[in-house]
Amino acid sequence: MPRLRIIVVDDEPLARKRLARLLRNCDCEVVDEPEDVPELLASLRDHPQVDALFLDIEMPGGTGMEAMAELPNSMPVIFVTAHAQHAARAFDANAVDYILKPVFEDRLKQALDKLRLHLAQRAPAGKPAAAPASGRFAARIGGGHLFLEFRRVSHFELDGQAVFAWAGGKRFQSPWGSLAEVQEAFQGQGLVRIQRHLLLRPEAAIGIRSLPKGRALVRVGEGLELEVSRSVTPRLREILGIRRGD
Repeated sequence: MPRLRIIVVDDEPLARKRLARLLRNCDCEVVDEPEDVPELLASLRDHPQVDALFLDIEMPGGTGMEAMAELPNSMPVIFVTAHAQHAARAFDANAVDYILKPVFEDRLKQALDKLRLHLAQRAPAGKPAAAPASGRFAARIGGGHLFLEFRRVSHFELDGQAVFAWAGGKRFQSPWGSLAEVQEAFQGQGLVRIQRHLLLRPEAAIGIRSLPKGRALVRVGEGLELEVSRSVTPRLREILGIRRGD
């Protein structure tokens, strides 16, 4: 099995170095050790082919939870923190695992086993379903299928190992297993990744409002708003025709 390529993110130098050493002892390659979220995002641009992040939660320049929203793709994340109260939020954010400090090698090996299983399950089994020329696709519902039109879909949501299409304020399981497959199926249709687990059709937006720290909420239906990550908000506002300062 190929060695796992890992980025370790922690603002505490001793904790960061210790975890990197333990990972190397477990035959992993630690490609970088950024100390905060801005350094992490820069590191990902330099090292796009990493297998996972080991990410602290409480850091200057943005929390680990905020960092997940900024990730450019569905990169696996394992949280490593001293704060047990964050566990529920970590799994709600689809983290692969959650390790409490101090980290010990036996617990780390368990997390690495989960990571390898996650990566194996995520590997594509075959060519992803293509979108028909009509723009319609079959969504699973009950024991059968419902045909949805792409122009009726507001957004796609990755939940676990499945992608759901939202239409009319309801969600339906699509034939795709990742947001990358959806983007491939609807190339040229203007879909925008607004979070690591959300893909928006901008034409479905009926409103947008600002949030602190440069983020935004985009409204796609009655009582249905989606949070847009800080890095994507300026681009989405431009796509929606909102000038800077408006």
